[in-house]
Amino acid sequence: MSIFSKIAEGEIPSYKCAENDEFYAFLDINPLVKGHTLVIPRREVDYIFDMEDDEIARFQVFAKKVAIAIKKAFPCIKVGQAVLGLEVPHAHIHLVPMQSEKDMIFSNEKLSLPADEMKSIADAIYSEFKKL
Repeated sequence: MSIFSKIAEGEIPSYKCAENDEFYAFLDINPLVKGHTLVIPRREVDYIFDMEDDEIARFQVFAKKVAIAIKKAFPCIKVGQAVLGLEVPHAHIHLVPMQSEKDMIFSNEKLSLPADEMKSIADAIYSEFKKL
């Protein structure tokens, strides 16, 4: 079982931003910027393009709703999306609030935020997600 599966099952704590029966979104613990969120399928699948067509479509629609919630919680120009997939063997989408394209450079120094701030960020996103 991957670390992301354990997070989705609640076996490992996370800062939940959104969820439904199929998908789960939580804050990246090493964010590029405040609001950097990961979206995963609850079903463990390593490679995003191994997902069935209808599942990947629902995954993208869920990620879109999370992105809308992020933008409302953290006003930005756009929310960028990246699918990298080499660091954890579980399909995932990075959603990153962007003020410029530089915010999406994954080699940038990562933020280190205190737990109470991470919780506040996740709660703000989840609050907006529940309104959609």
